[in-house]
Amino acid sequence: MAKVRVGRIGEQIKKEISQLIQYELKDPRIGFVTVTGVDVTGDLSVAKIYISIMGSEEEMKSTLIALEKAKGFLRTEVGKRIRLRHTPELVFKLDESIAYGNKIEKILQNLGDSKE
Repeated sequence: MAKVRVGRIGEQIKKEISQLIQYELKDPRIGFVTVTGVDVTGDLSVAKIYISIMGSEEEMKSTLIALEKAKGFLRTEVGKRIRLRHTPELVFKLDESIAYGNKIEKILQNLGDSKE
């Protein structure tokens, strides 16, 4: 039962963080960001937010720095929107699975092109 609740809270945090980044944050350093997943610990003390950032390496770094600066605002807003006794600490992690998938796809395409 507790795992179901943690999963629901994780999905709600994912939805709220996505909306906040898209509509509320006005920092020009934040580029094209997609929230790919949220892992919440069993005691709801920490929420690891996995994000995918499109752009160059420099844009990724500046976006991560901007999100770290906005962490307090985001946590406050999540606390207001989701009624919990304690709002989880937000930890942003870069999710490179999409870029890795694109790299594998290019390799497979090159293999297919070389066989023809």
